Amino acid sequence: MPAEGATAVPPPPPTLRTTLRRAAFGAVAAGVLLAGALVAVPDGDRDAPKEPGPVERAEAAATAGSPASLSDLTALIGDRQKWVESHPDDAPSWATLGSAYVEWGRRSADAAYFGRAEEALKRSLDARPGERGNGEAWVGMAALANARHDFLAAKRWGETVRKQDPKAWSVYPVLIDAYTGLGDVKAATGATEKFGELRKGVPALARTADLYRGQGWREDALATAREAADRATEPAEKAEALHRLGELAWERGEPEEAVAQFDAALRTDSGHHASLAGKARALVALERTDEALAAYQSAVTGLPRPEYVLELGELYESLELDGDARSQYEKLGGLLEQAKAAGVDESVIRARYESDHGDPAVAVELLRGQWKKQHRSAAVADALGWALHRAGKSEEGLEYAQQAVDTGVRNASYAYHLGVIEQQLAQYGPARRHLEEALRTNPAFSPLDAPKAREALETLGEPSPGGPGDTQPPPPPPPAPVPEPKRESGPEPKPERKREPEQEPKRESPRPEAPAPAPSKTPPAPSKAAPGTPAAVEADASKSP
Repeated sequence: MPAEGATAVPPPPPTLRTTLRRAAFGAVAAGVLLAGALVAVPDGDRDAPKEPGPVERAEAAATAGSPASLSDLTALIGDRQKWVESHPDDAPSWATLGSAYVEWGRRSADAAYFGRAEEALKRSLDARPGERGNGEAWVGMAALANARHDFLAAKRWGETVRKQDPKAWSVYPVLIDAYTGLGDVKAATGATEKFGELRKGVPALARTADLYRGQGWREDALATAREAADRATEPAEKAEALHRLGELAWERGEPEEAVAQFDAALRTDSGHHASLAGKARALVALERTDEALAAYQSAVTGLPRPEYVLELGELYESLELDGDARSQYEKLGGLLEQAKAAGVDESVIRARYESDHGDPAVAVELLRGQWKKQHRSAAVADALGWALHRAGKSEEGLEYAQQAVDTGVRNASYAYHLGVIEQQLAQYGPARRHLEEALRTNPAFSPLDAPKAREALETLGEPSPGGPGDTQPPPPPPPAPVPEPKRESGPEPKPERKREPEQEPKRESPRPEAPAPAPSKTPPAPSKAAPGTPAAVEADASKSP
């Protein structure tokens, strides 16, 4: 009989049991930490080195800070489940099991695993509190909080570990994710640099490339991502690196290169569904619509992430397939409800849907809540600015949209949103510049919005030579002259001197308004908290995990 409480963690999915049986591995010694360790080969077996099994490979990947393959991760889960049944007080094994559940839930888009992860991690902390050396369970709790998009909680867990052991390299990836979700670029940069000092190799290169990408340093991001891809050896790690190259190519407006990189990732790991979704996005830009639809459908079947379902729905809508679009939006609603039930905050995705396809006022409410929770990333700032505009509050939305663009990230959607808001506010020069920037960055950034960006530019027209006309639409044509009445007789009057038309005073091109401080009853305005520096942590942030 299993020990009391051991069965509280459900077994792996039935569909994976065949893999588990095939990958069965003897229970490892108690005390193996989350990072794991390779099993030493006895001296007598030097002539015939033992081939690492799936559990050992998963542990080796964890040791390097790299992703394990899903089959190896599944084997590790099965191994630790079996072990804790007979060793219920083995805190490290519970921590490993809980962290593996987090990783599985994140990579399979199955939020149900997060509840299992929380239970296993709490069992670990009950057996050995974090203050007594169980930092890996705290790291697991931080990873779980990030997966649920609770970035303040992740920050608290992670900083507690760092305070206890600043050289614990495994805490820095979760801190990077937490700081990024909070929009604290300075802290994320520091954590990335520290991770690189403590753990050199492909994982550090990957994190550095992501940092450069978020700051708009495209050439640096590309060079670092290429180095990571060149140095990656294990299939799961290689596929992640190639996927990153595909995303960078897509953002640069190079769909052919993006498809090539995503295909390379899929050849390395056929189950890398994120690359399948990325390929679908690029195929739309290449007008290979049937292939794109097939790729999207496969991606959302294998990895039902809400953002992929929203993208597919918008593709159907752009093709005027309203029934298919509606089906995807209904599916999106179901996924968001499941996520909410599992404790995952998907407010940003829901707000994106509500802004363009539902009720913008709902989107504003959701995103104000995110801002109040100090979730102030570029993605949240952009979404809030756009939601305010769609809700008829363009002037307030302007500063949030401007903040998203000011982070430096090269995101065509952010530039498009800012340009449309500026056009609404009669800031025609900046509007033209940002709409042109969106289409220059990625001419096919969205099947719905890219055509709208072109229409908006056509409405604005070309800037007049000399500059002042760049600030406003072309003036209306002058009224037709009124014919003078015919005279019966008398001398012909002298022609009047033709008057020059009055010239409108020249105006400087309006500059984007400086963000004004937000009133005390509203969430802090972006101008009061720069993209890299969130406001003071809420009262509960001081509580220890």
